[in-house]
Amino acid sequence: MDKSNPISAIGEKSLIANISGIFNTSKNACIAKGAGEDDCAVIDLNNEEFMVVTTDMLHMKTDFPLQMSAWQIGWMSAAVNFSDIAAMGACPMGLLAAFGLPENMELGFIEDVSQGMNDCAKYCNTSVVGGDIDKHDELTITGTALGRVDKNNLLTRSGAKTGDLVCVTGHTGSAGAALYAIKNNIEVDDEFLKALFEPVPRTHEAQKLAQSGAVTSMIDTSDGLAMSLYDLALSSQVGFRIYEDKLPVSNEIYSIADKKKAIYFALYSSGDFELLFTISSELKSNAVNSCDFSIIGEVIDSEKGIVLERTDKNQEVINRKGYEQL
Repeated sequence: MDKSNPISAIGEKSLIANISGIFNTSKNACIAKGAGEDDCAVIDLNNEEFMVVTTDMLHMKTDFPLQMSAWQIGWMSAAVNFSDIAAMGACPMGLLAAFGLPENMELGFIEDVSQGMNDCAKYCNTSVVGGDIDKHDELTITGTALGRVDKNNLLTRSGAKTGDLVCVTGHTGSAGAALYAIKNNIEVDDEFLKALFEPVPRTHEAQKLAQSGAVTSMIDTSDGLAMSLYDLALSSQVGFRIYEDKLPVSNEIYSIADKKKAIYFALYSSGDFELLFTISSELKSNAVNSCDFSIIGEVIDSEKGIVLERTDKNQEVINRKGYEQL
């Protein structure tokens, strides 16, 4: 790779892969999975458990729409980290939060941000356990979440096998539809916007799914369903067939979009903190009994690619498109 290329030309995924290769040169025996391989790094905690660790940075100008309240900013900043913990099937242990604060920010605003983070942590049965504060040109929040998981229950992006079923929690495309409504001045109620402003990390569902023994791979969908499918495909060396009529699109989306646009939101918009996972077809009942989710497709051979089967049975390629920072 030409080292004179600007990072904007490289793209987020390639940049992460490049940097991770440097970090992994210093891997030691206690690191079971290092940087860049999954949603979290995995550290050998003891004979029975792994600790999983993740971090995420959010900025006022690029990550928080003006319509968001301070409390929602705090909730979002915690949720994005806990969602990564969930994708590993782990139980959250705590959250560290580093704030970059403008000098003119009001005390009440950052107190509300902190309350939002605390409430999200409380929802995940944990708490904010520390952090740091510094001056910055814009509000910047970096969260670092910790979790623990039985070694037998650890979920990763690899492990999907041909014949497995493809599943997702909740709805797809709701956050993207809410952002579309905001950008196009479409009047919607506050409940519609919650999918974007107050995403719920699926920590409870993930732990139950992990304990079911049925899950073969998992990732969260914060970068969009299509992008997440490609990440799973790369790690597991498989392909996917997704059924258009099985995508769980909420009725609210159809109040602002026709079917074509709704399916586009479901596949390519980001911000849904749902779980995308594969399960063994033989153990389907174990998973069904653990939590609510939709079966949206099946795992196929990698050479068949990642395709959407339309209601008329025609197939089309799902593009590798979704949210990237750079």
